[in-house]
Formats: sequence, structure tokens, C-alpha cells
Amino acid sequence: MAFLAGKRGHGEGTIVKRPDGRWMAQISIGADPSTGKPKRMTKYFKTRKEAQEWLARVQHEQVTGAFVEPAKITLGEWLIRWLDVYVKPKVKPSSYVNYLDVAQKHIIPALGSSFLQSLRTNAIQEFYNQKHENGRLDGQGGLSPRIIHLIHQVLNGCLKQAVRERLITNNPAEYTTRPSLKYREMSPLSAEEVRLYLEAAKEDRLYAAFLLEVSTGLRRGELLALTWDCIDLMGGTLVVKRTLARVRIADTGKSVLLFSEPKTESGKRSIPLLPEVVQELKKHRARQAQEKLFFGQEYQDQNLVFATPLGTPIEPRNFHRKHSQVLRKAGLRHVRLHDLRHTFATILLQEGENPENLRDLLGHTKTSTTLDLYCHSTLEGKKKAVSKLQGVLFSEKNKNTSSGT
Repeated sequence: MAFLAGKRGHGEGTIVKRPDGRWMAQISIGADPSTGKPKRMTKYFKTRKEAQEWLARVQHEQVTGAFVEPAKITLGEWLIRWLDVYVKPKVKPSSYVNYLDVAQKHIIPALGSSFLQSLRTNAIQEFYNQKHENGRLDGQGGLSPRIIHLIHQVLNGCLKQAVRERLITNNPAEYTTRPSLKYREMSPLSAEEVRLYLEAAKEDRLYAAFLLEVSTGLRRGELLALTWDCIDLMGGTLVVKRTLARVRIADTGKSVLLFSEPKTESGKRSIPLLPEVVQELKKHRARQAQEKLFFGQEYQDQNLVFATPLGTPIEPRNFHRKHSQVLRKAGLRHVRLHDLRHTFATILLQEGENPENLRDLLGHTKTSTTLDLYCHSTLEGKKKAVSKLQGVLFSEKNKNTSSGT
């Protein structure tokens, strides 16, 4: 059965009316690299006008360099490839596992079968909305804004790379909206609570670790990864070079204790030590030497500052349990171990420390991060700030000046 071909000008492509009434449009999109034969793209439309408009758009994209050849790759296929090729080699294993988790548990089940070039902004927005309303895997409500932002980070990242590789013309995740992030309110200890905390920890073999934590604001992983070559007892400084965490390995599904470098260059930093902390570290090193002698060949010396009695790395969860025991012994409210870092930052800020110095001590990249995360005001801080007005508003000099005018 013959097709009716419409007229076409140079470079316009071909428009043909089919026996079923539809209009078929074709245009050359280059040559097959393996055979050298021309490749043509075909689309079907209800009207000739729609076919002409499509041909004109494709031709314009070819001229301007915006044309992307259609590919039958799904979002799920591209997402896994992107994670494996672009993400895995450059991020920490723990980060890679987190990205893979949200991809496999949330993104792929909902959007993975969609062809990459068919994915639209409204579909992604509806996906985010649904996850916020009822996205938990146990069916008990919606996902937190933090998890939704992580999902967006993964989806947006893979689609950005798809644009770079000309698999799609634009990123449909770029113009979506997500729930606002709310930072978890932290609970710093007061100066008196810190005193009680350290008093309760004094008899513990890891007292030096708790003292070092409240006087430096180290992250838990940074504290447990310290080796003696990172501490200069003569000069009174320590250098942060790596961190320790329990990480699930994606290939095996098992978790291991893993040392790794800080995720940013600002995380690698030098921190001065108080003389009292240096003295306690010296005592701690002497006790550690006694443990080495006692256990002999059983001792696994990894040069760790804080280790188990056998010299092996301390399980992060066990160190947090030890922290909870100290709190109970001191009769203090429960706060997270990470809140000792917040305590360090809050005390320094209340004493008028420059936020930029604090940023460097904490290992943040931006001062704004320090202010956003660690500088929540306290009642004591507010009182101290308002009291500064007293000398300005109610001094005798001020009163005399006011009465003489």
C-alpha cells in the first residue's frame, strides 16, 4: 500500500501520510558508526502541522548543537551506572552506601522504569511529594526532609551528568521543590555540667578521651582515629588526618570498621591543646604502655591514642555507651556525644571567640556552616549580650550628658 509523500524543502526531512490517517515524519540524524549507513529518526503525529513543527524543532536543535539522539536507557539503568562510574571512586564508602540505598529503596522502585528522555519535572515533583507524605518503607508516615534532600541530591546529580553526556537536553529535577531542612536542636552542656561530667569520668581508663573531646570539639570518628604521631606533646598540638567509622560495604552487605581521610580539606587541621590536656595525655600514654606489657604478644599495636585494652580500634557505638555511663554517674541529663562538640563551640562563642577561628577549629569549610549548626543562643548568652547595654544606657556619664542637654 503506497504512502503519500508531502512536499519537502532542502533539509526539512520527510513527511508521509499513512493509510491509518497518521502523519509519519522522518529526519536524518547522522550515520551509524559501525556501518556508515544513514540513521533516521521517525515520529508519528495526528496532523501534518504537528509533524512539520517537530521537524523544525529537531532541525533547529541540530543547527544549535542542542540535539540529543534518542536512547532507550531507563533512569534505573543510568542511575546505577552513574553511581558506579562517577560516584563510587571519589566518595567515602559510607557515602556511597547511603547513595546506593536511597537509589535502590526509593528512586528505582518509583521512577526506575521510566526512560531517561521521558522523565519530566512534574513526575519527579509528585514523587518527592509522595515520599514526604507517606514514603517510609514500613508505611508509618512520610520521610524526613533530610532523607528527601538526600534523594534529590542523588537524582539531581545523576541527571546533571546525563545532560553533560547529552543523553538528555535538560535536567528535570532542577526546578523541583523539597521540604525545608530543619537542623536538629543540639543540647550543649553548661560550664558547670562540663565540670561534673569530667569529674565523673576521671576514674575511667578513657578519661583523657573525654577531656580531649570537650577541649577540642573533635568529631567522634576523628577522636577514635587519632594516632600518637598526630599528637605533639612537646608543642601542645594535635593534627586531624583521618576518621574512623563502621561502614557497610555495598558488595557484601557486611559492615567493617574503616579508617578514611576527612571528606574535605578543611577537615584536615591542627588544633592547640591546653597544658592540662597535654599532662593527661602523658598519663594516658604511660597507662597504655603498661597494658602493652601486661598483654604482651596478644596486644595489637596500631599506634592508636585511644584503643581497647588489646590495642584494637574502639567500636564507635561502645564509646557512645561509655559516654552515657559517665552522664548517669554525674547525674546529668542525657545528651549525645556529638553535643560535647557543640558544647565546645558554644562556650567559645559565649566567650567572644571569632567565628572564623572556630570554623577552623571545627573543620568546617564555611563560616556560615559554623554559625548555622553550632551557634544557637542560650539564655546565659542572651543575658550576657543584653548586660552590655547597662554601661551604655545607665552609666553616670550618660545620665549627666542627658541632663545637660
